[in-house]
Amino acid sequence: MKDKNRNMHEYRKIGVWQTAFIGDAVLTLPLLAALHQRHPEAEIHLWVRAGLEPLFAGQPGVHAVHGFDKRGTDRSLFSAMRLGRQIRAQGFDLWISAHRSLRSALVARSTGIATRIGYDTPWFNRMAYTTTVSRRFDQLEEIERLHQLLAPLGISLPAPQARLTLPQAEQDRAEKFWHENGLVGDRVLGVHPGSTWPTKCWLPEYFAKIIRKAANHGITVLVFGGPEETRLVADIIEKAGGTGRYVHNLAGRLSLVELAAAIGRLDACLTNDSGPMHLAWTQGVPLVSLFGPTVRKLGFFPRGEDSTVLEVELGCRPCGLHGPKRCPKRHHKCMKAITPDMVWDALAPLLDEEL
Repeated sequence: MKDKNRNMHEYRKIGVWQTAFIGDAVLTLPLLAALHQRHPEAEIHLWVRAGLEPLFAGQPGVHAVHGFDKRGTDRSLFSAMRLGRQIRAQGFDLWISAHRSLRSALVARSTGIATRIGYDTPWFNRMAYTTTVSRRFDQLEEIERLHQLLAPLGISLPAPQARLTLPQAEQDRAEKFWHENGLVGDRVLGVHPGSTWPTKCWLPEYFAKIIRKAANHGITVLVFGGPEETRLVADIIEKAGGTGRYVHNLAGRLSLVELAAAIGRLDACLTNDSGPMHLAWTQGVPLVSLFGPTVRKLGFFPRGEDSTVLEVELGCRPCGLHGPKRCPKRHHKCMKAITPDMVWDALAPLLDEEL
């Protein structure tokens, strides 16, 4: 680490950059909270991947949330530099980047902000930031890795609790949905069977068994999915016996922030290792999450007393940081070996259901 003598500076306008996936952005919440605690008068601006802005619009201490369309209009490296030059004129005096891509480094360097903090790898980061820190990937969990970015500011561990706060309007809409669909008073289980990475997904027939068992016990099940997961969800619900009084298909019907608000009202949630997993535990929702190609030890797991990670020990795990499209061993045992009985045993206590 270099440039250690800035920790007494009172910053007035702070930019935080995290344009990775939903979970990565959510895991940045403790960093944002710590910054706000240390600099309560500062304007804190958060940059996220385009489309995620509404998710963080109600976050305490965050002045504004900006989207960066790195898969669309901001795809080119020239766009990154152009954005950096635009930020340069906006009076920021501190820039913190939690993302380690070349594009992120170009944005940071182009801002010309006097204090720019980033990780010391990859190599080009050392030319983009005025202060660099070690990520310590093999020693720390992700929230603590992110907190290393605050060490040059004199902000030390432990990190604040990760807590997602949604705009009140979205919370009100979720409450209205509960009333309109007769869910008030029900025990409600949320199931999100999808993931960006196919090998992270538990078997559809296994999800179907859990949904059917929950419904048979009088537990209402909301099955979530994005627009690209509607066929998967329909197939699972068909295997479970179809929709009805206790089973509701919400795939493709909710925006991201609406999904988060609905998850926040659940009695329990079942997910793969995915973005919705982070939307659950950061709202204090009891959670069972299924880890296959990834492992808890990578540091991106759900925290809290009511968060359970189910995984089996295999010599081939983990097979990547995210999980490949296909099982490298062609057996997918990491998910097949997590049985519906194991999952129900973990879920039942969260729903006040006797085993």
